[in-house]
Amino acid sequence: MTPSNSRRKFIRNFSVGTAAISLTACGGGDPYYQPISFAHGVASGDPLSDRVILWTRVTAAQGADDMDVGWMVAEDSAFTKTVASGTVRAGAAGDYTVKVDATGLSANRGYYYRFRCQGVDSPVGRTKTLPTGAVARARFAVFSCSNYPAGYFNVYGDAAKFDDIDVGLHLGDYIYEYAAGGYASQNAATLNRVSQPATEIITLTDYRRRYQQYRTDADLQAVHARIPFIAVWDDHELSNDTWRDGAENHDPLTEGLWSARRKMAIQAYHEWMPIRVPDAARPDRIYRSFDFGNLLSLHMLDTRVIGRDKQLAFASYVGADKSFNSAAFAADVSNPARQLMGAEQTTWLQGQMSKSSATWQILGQQVLMARMMLPAPMVLGTVGYPTYLGIAAKVRAGVALSETEKQQLAAPTVPYNLDAWDGYAAAREAVLNMSRTLNKNLVVLAGDTHNAWASDLADVNGQAVGVEFGVPSVTSPGFESYFPGAAPATVAGGMEQLIGPLQYAETSLRGFVVLTVTPTETRAEYRYVDTIQSKGYTASVGKTLRMLPGAANRKLVAG
Repeated sequence: MTPSNSRRKFIRNFSVGTAAISLTACGGGDPYYQPISFAHGVASGDPLSDRVILWTRVTAAQGADDMDVGWMVAEDSAFTKTVASGTVRAGAAGDYTVKVDATGLSANRGYYYRFRCQGVDSPVGRTKTLPTGAVARARFAVFSCSNYPAGYFNVYGDAAKFDDIDVGLHLGDYIYEYAAGGYASQNAATLNRVSQPATEIITLTDYRRRYQQYRTDADLQAVHARIPFIAVWDDHELSNDTWRDGAENHDPLTEGLWSARRKMAIQAYHEWMPIRVPDAARPDRIYRSFDFGNLLSLHMLDTRVIGRDKQLAFASYVGADKSFNSAAFAADVSNPARQLMGAEQTTWLQGQMSKSSATWQILGQQVLMARMMLPAPMVLGTVGYPTYLGIAAKVRAGVALSETEKQQLAAPTVPYNLDAWDGYAAAREAVLNMSRTLNKNLVVLAGDTHNAWASDLADVNGQAVGVEFGVPSVTSPGFESYFPGAAPATVAGGMEQLIGPLQYAETSLRGFVVLTVTPTETRAEYRYVDTIQSKGYTASVGKTLRMLPGAANRKLVAG
């Protein structure tokens, strides 16, 4: 670079830095400016009573210099009543993403925000701070499992139409790591939603490119611009079935050290999500709490990355004669040393719940906590789902069973999913006992499975502790892909029949949960879209369930 060019760039940057606070146009006719845009929209997140994270990304030419980005928060959409503003740098080191912790805001207040760079304005976003004191109501939209190639994000689009949602909660699998043509990509080409990059994402550049693709979706941009998000990751933000020291979908021999991939995935997540890092020295620590006055305390957990021991596998307990060693399995799954959250996070949660005087304690986390036990022959694949239901129907009808059917019916029940809390029984009991001992009204939110569930939560002695609402996916396929020949109502009904704590299941529709919390109830409304294969869709409410506060009421009741 010539000295004259250096001087011109210095003058240009100085001018931008001093002018951007008021969001005045910058750049003029300077030939060193490259055309920029805000192609990935805006977002806000992690609201507190006096602050909120604001996010955007400056889309610029490859190799563009770092640039100043002005931001502004106002009480009105015309930005005539500004309450906060400033300037922040965007550059290649952070993939040109911008995150601002806008402080000095008022509690329980709606705000508008926008960014400006080189004379170009971003879309306008709307956000809201958390309430304090006596709170009459809080309302959430709860999401999970949004796989871009599987279909359109109609679920996000539907949620963006609501005008009374305070916060969006995303329980993980915001992106998926698979290569083009991988999981749930059968219609991706037809829908023009083929994953980019085409390879499985492993490097920092790969992860960034995948987030870039997802964030071009208009429905995803719309819901982010409409409401602040509070999010945690699950496994696919890194790799399928992640645990503390590896993942099912990671091969160190061909894909390098897990520690390196984990670090790069976490960096990209923090760049692209409107999340506040509790500890900058430990970016893998994302568990954190949010208080909505005296109404509820929301504790967002990490059951995936920092503390989880490796998942058990049923194959390890099946002998050469195909027999299942249920005693060895029971001993391992209940091993008190097995961790899901890790000791540090568990101690933290104990402290957070102990000091909270709110009516409700809500856990936002990844995997099902409810006991989802099914007959071993069904889980191990020795008896098909319809066949086993047929045996159960014979029993109800008084029809005699064959000796083989009697043996199948007498087999023990086992967890259907060892990746969930069912595979970490002692860790689950620690949380349930914590809540019961503290006499809390516990509501657990879970994602991961792509299906809708609602279950009662009880400790190992059968004492009621609270309820769990498992949310459906945004696009990822549910049990309809595993039982293509069975009617979805039959599958869901069979699950409800076989699993004692399960009060509601919907295993074939995509959707989200609208969670409304008041001093007298926590109500979950399961909302579905009828298709993700076309832009046009019809939304409907499938089921509404609720829990009332108090030790005698910690179970699901009809809405």
